Amino acid sequence: MFIKICGITSEEDALLATALGADAVGFVFAPSARQVAVDRARDIARRLPAEVLTVGVFRNELPDRVVNIVHRAGLGAAQLHGHESPEQSREVRSRVPRMIKGFFAIDPGLSDVASYNADAALIDSPTPGGGEVFDWSLVENVPLSGIPLLLAGGLDADNVHRAIHKVAPWGVDVSTGVERAPGEKDPVKMRRFIDAARAAFAEVRMRDRVEASDVPYNWEDDF
Repeated sequence: MFIKICGITSEEDALLATALGADAVGFVFAPSARQVAVDRARDIARRLPAEVLTVGVFRNELPDRVVNIVHRAGLGAAQLHGHESPEQSREVRSRVPRMIKGFFAIDPGLSDVASYNADAALIDSPTPGGGEVFDWSLVENVPLSGIPLLLAGGLDADNVHRAIHKVAPWGVDVSTGVERAPGEKDPVKMRRFIDAARAAFAEVRMRDRVEASDVPYNWEDDF
């Protein structure tokens, strides 16, 4: 199980997210109400535990700029969340520690996910950042070829349990669903979301008869 809290704009929110159990935090560099400056993301990332994955989120950006920002901010991964081609995605992946490729639920690129050379594939609503839930059944026949699946798009504490049971993803990604205002996280919503997600992941493991290990989960084993 892997939980990413995206749209982080403050050190307080980042530290709280990780204290509550988030495995990753995301910084948006694309035009957005949650967009952060590179220097601010760098300063926040420096304060986080080493085991927390820090992710820069980009949309339709040139590969050179993506790579430059990831390294300037000292981040652990790039997330390409636009209409980047397989060639652009592979170029970014060859120059950063890890890369997540985001797809919209009706994206034609989902027919050949493996060609992007991503460490994980994130599937989002056709209107990312809008807090809209999409039809989760669209994920069922995606040929992931063993690539970890991150589910996003309108998730919150009230529906993440149902989403995990329906899709059985490797992880979940949330932004709007744990906010009280754009770019400002709500501590209660974050706690409820993380608790609900972890409970659902545990239930799915039991349902699928996968033995839970006594060793604490390490997302790096899969990612």
